Amino acid sequence: MRVPRRIMDWPATERPRERLLESGVEALSDAELVALVLRSGRIRGETAVDLGRRLLDALGGAEGMARMTIAELACQGGVGVASRAALVAAFELGRRALQHRVNRGGVFRGSAEVFEYFRSRLGTLRKEVFCVLLLDAKHRKLREARISEGSLTASIVHPREVFAPAVRESAAAVILVHNHPSGDPSPSPEDVELTRRLRQAGEIVGIRVLDHVIVGAEHHFSFVDAGQW
Repeated sequence: MRVPRRIMDWPATERPRERLLESGVEALSDAELVALVLRSGRIRGETAVDLGRRLLDALGGAEGMARMTIAELACQGGVGVASRAALVAAFELGRRALQHRVNRGGVFRGSAEVFEYFRSRLGTLRKEVFCVLLLDAKHRKLREARISEGSLTASIVHPREVFAPAVRESAAAVILVHNHPSGDPSPSPEDVELTRRLRQAGEIVGIRVLDHVIVGAEHHFSFVDAGQW
């Protein structure tokens, strides 16, 4: 028996849109969710679900697809300009929805909250980005500052660049944050040495360094939580 290749020819109970409306979004696979964004395939005989499955396999799953730019998606056959734009927009919207923003004056109550605040922006990047959270005397957030962007393996951070925005904002304390593009937040020897230097610099300028949090894809590392403070 020939299997219908168009989703509209599938039984209603098997179509992604109808299944979503009937059973909720949780019932759909990653490929079906991608298919709903794409709406249709461009290659003859390939449904949107087939295309979604192929993209997920080629790009390393949903996490890999979330990292893709429009230009990189263009290298995948069967994805038109509108579909590429829709995919990138969908993943960005998801990142923004998941991002837990602490407004000015908010307090971070531990490294887990710092991780949740930064993970949607830093956790999927393919280069290291070093940020600093500026806090007042009661450890309330003043603002955050991006200090540097590095390669896949390293970023160059100078104490002057870290503490200059803290001095301008009259910050009393800072929390250091950077990501590991590998997804593994375990600190490297360079991370340990950088943390030591920045803590010393903070003591000299009178600005406490409260922690250094390394953001991975799914987990984080805190020097304070690990007892390396």
